[in-house]
Amino acid sequence: MKKILFAVLALCFLVSCNSHKEPEIAFYYWKTVFKLSPGEREVLKENDVKKIYIRYFDVDIDKNNQPFPLAPIHFKEKINALTVVPVVYIKNKVMLNQSLDVALLARKIFDFVNKINATNQISCHEIQIDCDWTLESKDKYMKFIEVFKSISRKKLSATIRLHQIKYFNKAKIPAVDCGVLMYYNMGKIAPDSLNSIYDRKIASKYLPSLEKYPLKLNLALPIYSWAVHIRDQKVIGLKPKIDYKSLEKDTNFTAKMNLFFVANNSNYKGGTFYKRNDVLKIERVTAQQIKDMSADLESHMNTYPEEIIFYDLDEINLSHYEKNIFKQAVARF
Repeated sequence: MKKILFAVLALCFLVSCNSHKEPEIAFYYWKTVFKLSPGEREVLKENDVKKIYIRYFDVDIDKNNQPFPLAPIHFKEKINALTVVPVVYIKNKVMLNQSLDVALLARKIFDFVNKINATNQISCHEIQIDCDWTLESKDKYMKFIEVFKSISRKKLSATIRLHQIKYFNKAKIPAVDCGVLMYYNMGKIAPDSLNSIYDRKIASKYLPSLEKYPLKLNLALPIYSWAVHIRDQKVIGLKPKIDYKSLEKDTNFTAKMNLFFVANNSNYKGGTFYKRNDVLKIERVTAQQIKDMSADLESHMNTYPEEIIFYDLDEINLSHYEKNIFKQAVARF
């Protein structure tokens, strides 16, 4: 009887330890025009996506040293059956501006978000701020977050970089309802063989810090790729959302090593001029690496994420993965 009771108690303990809800799948939409392709719409449906994080606009500094909205979103179709979270990307140089009026900036950003929502008949309950703040800009950024939270009276989330987690005592923690760990852009864009988007060795140096980070976190994982344009061993450009599979069929380029393509002759591709012997270094994240990310993060986070947001929803990005990769990633939690 005691053995049976012990077995039942052990089973109950295991169930309780694994009773957390699996994270929801969400996506970032990072284009200036909102119009879903059939493939993008299919991925949202197959993964039962309920929420989409849409970049509304960037905030930059104009020639008069004043903040202004850059490249605001234009909706070419209505949002149906999806919860929208407006995302505003604020360049760090805005926060470094000595003459910045934080309260005025918060009011203008909130008013512009409301204007976009009203124009497109969108109702939102959450807004996300994306800013890679530094030690020099942290005080103004933290104040901005407090003011924006007070003005908006909405749920507020903010993107968090790995270095801001490891050194959170110095970098400070924004007073938001939830952070989103951007688990990508880990290295320098360079002509070498390293991948600046994701490097497991680099990531491992930051993972232990997650166990002590006091802010609740969701996760943002990369599904994007880009090509680093190299000439004479120097980086001269970055080509986002390039379909690297098309390079394998392009007779103007020859594959060298792992995802390096060399121009056989001078040519134009996608509006860019490539000189003979120019190199395109493809940086991407494989399906296995996405699963590795999930496994590594699951073993170090002090709370389970409620969402995993994939960056970003785009036909080219989606074409590089099997349809079930997103469910496989969240299943690790």
